[in-house]
Amino acid sequence: MRDEQRAARGAGANAGPGAGQDMDIDRAWGSLDARLAEITRRLTERYPSYRPLLQYGSPFQLLIAVILSAQTTDAQVNRVTPALFGSYPNAARLAEAELSELEAIVRPTGFFRSKARNIRAAAAALRDGYGGEVPREMDELTALPGVGRKTANVVRGTAFGLPAIIVDTHFARVCRRLGLTHESDPEKIERELATLVPSKSQYAFSMTVNFHGRDTCTARRPGCGSCFLGDLCPYPGPGGNGEPASGRSFAGAEPGGGRTPAGESSSGGPGSPRRRTRRPPEDDGGSD
Repeated sequence: MRDEQRAARGAGANAGPGAGQDMDIDRAWGSLDARLAEITRRLTERYPSYRPLLQYGSPFQLLIAVILSAQTTDAQVNRVTPALFGSYPNAARLAEAELSELEAIVRPTGFFRSKARNIRAAAAALRDGYGGEVPREMDELTALPGVGRKTANVVRGTAFGLPAIIVDTHFARVCRRLGLTHESDPEKIERELATLVPSKSQYAFSMTVNFHGRDTCTARRPGCGSCFLGDLCPYPGPGGNGEPASGRSFAGAEPGGGRTPAGESSSGGPGSPRRRTRRPPEDDGGSD
């Protein structure tokens, strides 16, 4: 069924120049399902520990940490959360915090005024609507201030063990290069990959793809020659120099560096600095 979906998509408007190569490599592995299963196996073998590096002690603290991670690194968030959670360990306490005090604590994470407002408002919404507990449903999570689908999926997958496709800039880039999607919109990528990746594997797949995007399949010069997914990928560069093969450009990359599609964030995985783009974090955007 998934291979029929791939064939239909290959003929669609968003197929792009790499659709034919994607179908060729799927046939070489027997099917898209077979190739995806091997990709998943190798990723989980390479990254057996794939929990996020954000430090937290409860689902509430995880939610707040992920909101703060927009447009900054997990390491930077971990520098401020001990003081934040030491003073405001739960929703009831954080909802009553002075805004100026929150701004002072979270200032090192950037966009500190918006983030301080968002985390206090989210805490108040949790206190008033959910008894201080974090809900599990996507629509309830995304109704909270500062929470988009990426943040909601991090919480759902990490705190509750629910199926979650977490689309950040690394995930989107790697999935396009692997020929698993030709979309650029994060929500469309999420929905497409959710139909391809079995529910029980979605969280692990999301996190390990994120690791791979940071370690090997980087935006500027992907390490194709040393990539353990090279024989599964339709876009490897010749000789491992990260250059596109003969007249083809890597999906999701532009000359002079990678691009971060609107609304994407890479937080929730292991931290590594990226160029910061100047836009408010309320839409769950950011880089890590």
